[in-house]
Amino acid sequence: MSTPAPGRHAALDQGLPGPFTSLQHALRLLEAVDRHPDGATLVALARETSLGLPTVRRLAEILEIEGYLQCQDGGWVLGGTFALLGQHNREQLVRARLNRKLAEIRDELGAAVYFGRYHEGELTVEAVSSSEYAPPVHEWVDFRATAHASAIGKCLLSQLDSDGRRDHLSRHPVARLTSRTVTDADQLMHRLERQPATVPVLDIQEYALGTVCAAVPVTAGSTVGCLAMSMPVDNVHRLRAAAELLAARAAPVMLAMAV
Repeated sequence: MSTPAPGRHAALDQGLPGPFTSLQHALRLLEAVDRHPDGATLVALARETSLGLPTVRRLAEILEIEGYLQCQDGGWVLGGTFALLGQHNREQLVRARLNRKLAEIRDELGAAVYFGRYHEGELTVEAVSSSEYAPPVHEWVDFRATAHASAIGKCLLSQLDSDGRRDHLSRHPVARLTSRTVTDADQLMHRLERQPATVPVLDIQEYALGTVCAAVPVTAGSTVGCLAMSMPVDNVHRLRAAAELLAARAAPVMLAMAV
């Protein structure tokens, strides 16, 4: 966004019609720009809105000052100020999109599906989609304290740097939850460091007996997140195929979270 020079507002106002007409023209201009997500020139916008080129130029400059428009490579697009409007409704929309996408994946996999995040030093499970035929894992120990054992936790920790992992484990030391839980912190750190971002993280009864899980990273902006699934151990023969399908469905979840 450009920085206005002293007195620029006054200069921009010269020659514009009355305030209500100016507002209508500004709204028509914004609507026209919105129809061109890849950008539109002032000449094209003037032709589309039936406004004079000088008027379109002045309005575009005013809207650029306020952050509603920005010029990129000669084309005008909507500016970042729009992201600040209706934030509460926007968050509700993102949540609805996420829940809908998780339900679709749940039905496709026949397994409970989760979205988790690592935020401000803690693991959070922010959304779960389960059903009678796809029951969720029983949280018998707080997920926040057992990241070392769960697929969600290991997937999130693998996305942190070494210092971030060590900080987490210093606050939530590894503990044996089942006979399969890795309790050697150095061994765990080694596994996390070598975990390929494109390979699902598995939990074969490390968190809870009778349950197997898989998780894959989900990157949306600055979010450290993951998409995960769980199923009864009787279905362990389906786990790897289901985990690969889960990885293939991560991209739509990223899009569902786009704001």
